[in-house]
Amino acid sequence: MNTTITLVGNLTRQPELRTTAKGVLVANLGVAVNRRWRDAGGESQESTSFFNVVAWGSLAEHCAMSLERGDLVVVQGRLEQRSWTTDSGDRRSTVEVIADDIGPSLRWVAASLSRSERATLVDAA
Repeated sequence: MNTTITLVGNLTRQPELRTTAKGVLVANLGVAVNRRWRDAGGESQESTSFFNVVAWGSLAEHCAMSLERGDLVVVQGRLEQRSWTTDSGDRRSTVEVIADDIGPSLRWVAASLSRSERATLVDAA
């Protein structure tokens, strides 16, 4: 069962685009999600959660071309846990958001779109 998660937050760093050994594009993004509320005494409170987001293929390429550190983004995807063993033998794990879709939030900015060559071919089909 896949559970969809939606995050709205600011990019904490430039998207890092790389190519896997098999030639697949992957981008890693950091997203900070702020939550604000008032406590029982009426005082403003705030907390920030940080998420690692992974985008694959053309989505990864478009993120690297279009997004910058500080941009407010909307991320839709699923949570996935990944585990590995370090060179020193320690077990590590992390939970990441595997993105199905990412876009700029239009809450405080306007955006213009340009179609990539591949998107134009898909739209025409």
